[in-house]
Amino acid sequence: MFDRLRTRLWKVLFRVHPAYRGTGGRVTHIAPDWSEVRVEVPHNWRTKNYMGTIFGGSMYGAVDPIYAIMLIKRLGDDYVVWDKAASIEFKKPGTETLTATFELSDDEVSDVKAALDGETDSIDREYTVDLVDDAGTTHATVEKTIHVSTDASKKA
Repeated sequence: MFDRLRTRLWKVLFRVHPAYRGTGGRVTHIAPDWSEVRVEVPHNWRTKNYMGTIFGGSMYGAVDPIYAIMLIKRLGDDYVVWDKAASIEFKKPGTETLTATFELSDDEVSDVKAALDGETDSIDREYTVDLVDDAGTTHATVEKTIHVSTDASKKA
């Protein structure tokens, strides 16, 4: 119950944070364990460009922080997480609400921890998310490179 309340609070925080609010995107679902997050980018006056389609900056801005925040939440305080690189490939103009579903499996979290328990103290992970319409047509694909390292100050 407390986890659901906490994720509901996070959705509100996304809505009111000025940088995220400016994207026009909406976080519509956060799993209690942060294994899945859904984001919608509506086709409306706030997200439309001159050509009447969804502005690419709105698409990218709405998905930009999600994988990093998911990793921060899933890994815990002993790890440092940063966005390192990103790219977006536009495939089709967005003329209706687009949805991005982010998934971060338990196996992926375990793999990140295992990689950092070895000889290396930092790694880069690549994640991909598609922005799709209700019919499942992909309008854009975003690739994110996330840098994860151990928090050296906590090891001492």
